[in-house]
Amino acid sequence: MKLRELDIEPVARAVEADAGQPLPGLRESLAQAQRGEFAATHTPQAIAARKRGRPKAAATKEAVKIRLDPDVLAALRATGRGWQTRVNQILRERFAL
Repeated sequence: MKLRELDIEPVARAVEADAGQPLPGLRESLAQAQRGEFAATHTPQAIAARKRGRPKAAATKEAVKIRLDPDVLAALRATGRGWQTRVNQILRERFAL
């Protein structure tokens, strides 16, 4: 049975019976879902077609190994999260890239 063909009243009664109390706005929410206003149907094909992970950036960064003095590294890390991104920006500005 399709969601659009579903009689929402028996569903609402069952949900409220399970909750043990009337639920304000339940029928309106079910009606909105039935109209597709806030609901999406996820088919097995659509789920399988999804790409996992983060999308690839147009210009990806390259991992490198660099040796720094301990005090320099400590100072960089002390600036907090994102210190590697800030180092990248400093080098970019220094070399006018």
